[in-house]
Amino acid sequence: MAAAPAGEVRVFDPHPLNWLFITWNTMEEPVRTDHEGFLAMALAESATWRDELTLEVKVRAGARFQDGDSCTAHSIKQNFDEVQRWAVPHPPGTYLNFHPDAQCDVEDDRTCVFRFPQPDGLVLGKFRGFHIASPSFWHTHGFGYKKTGSGEGHW
Repeated sequence: MAAAPAGEVRVFDPHPLNWLFITWNTMEEPVRTDHEGFLAMALAESATWRDELTLEVKVRAGARFQDGDSCTAHSIKQNFDEVQRWAVPHPPGTYLNFHPDAQCDVEDDRTCVFRFPQPDGLVLGKFRGFHIASPSFWHTHGFGYKKTGSGEGHW
């Protein structure tokens, strides 16, 4: 059984680049890089191509966010859908953006299926920059939604 979260972390740092450190320490990614720079499963237990346009991602069993919320396939879909509606999800490197017509469907609590309109050999690399926030983040803060009504320009 996972330990219950204890306490709360509040971070305020107006430096424009420190969002990276906050993001990496409060959100999950489907994959990360190991000490040699190779992709390694993180939040994802596995990522399997069903065909050249369809990727199945299994979420690690029992995964939880820092606030105690469960991390499921629904969490991944929520984050994917939120980011996909932005005009420019990754301004520092647009090569990290998923195709605008890509879709994510949930098959069960642990299985997401991503459907791409064309082959994309960088998808797993893009998952390294695909930050998964807890549902409470999107309901309370988002990337500036409460202040600006949009997540655009959050970087």
